[in-house]
Amino acid sequence: MIYAIGTLAFLLLIYGPHLWVRFTLKRYSQTIDDMPGTGGELARHLVKRFELEGVVVESTKPMGDHFDPANNAVRLSPDIFDGKSLTAIAVAAHEVGHAIQFNRKEPVSKLRLRYMGRALTVQRLGAAVLMMIPVVTLIFKVPHAALLTGLIGVLTMLASVFMYVAILPEEFDASFNKALPILIEGEYINESQIEPVRRILKACAFTYVAAALADILRLWRWLAILRR
Repeated sequence: MIYAIGTLAFLLLIYGPHLWVRFTLKRYSQTIDDMPGTGGELARHLVKRFELEGVVVESTKPMGDHFDPANNAVRLSPDIFDGKSLTAIAVAAHEVGHAIQFNRKEPVSKLRLRYMGRALTVQRLGAAVLMMIPVVTLIFKVPHAALLTGLIGVLTMLASVFMYVAILPEEFDASFNKALPILIEGEYINESQIEPVRRILKACAFTYVAAALADILRLWRWLAILRR
């Protein structure tokens, strides 16, 4: 019983934030017929309004919403780009918030450049090591390979989580110092929509951390397969 409770608590701790982010974005994704434009149209409007020269707004793969500083591009998934929902306009405004940070060369924008690439590199390195260990074990009969696999995997995933946590100030700035004031002061949303949009923007801010935590659960499943 205690083991079952501990396992459930672990799953909630690791996967709970990811489920919360997905639930929040899905909850407010219903189409609002009288909304004046789509997420993509709002993003392009904001790019012009804030005179972000050279910034392009593009459609990308599902769940691939992000700002790409290398190409100065706001990329929105089809549901956001073509959507007329609170989630669509909030996510679009959040990503434009990142474009504002970057193009104004705000200090907070350096967090992503400093830590995002490192987090991805650590994840890829950990995955490569995990893939190599079974082969090394088979060839060289390395003892305690399963323990080594788990240790390296957990350490790399935790390192990526901490790096994503370091990006949170940039994410919160994009949500609450950029997107929310823009949407309220520009009257893109009415008073009854402010609180739902606030929840969506909070979910946007935690997206990377939640995804990194979910990677730990995927690692756990992979290790279970290896033990068989």
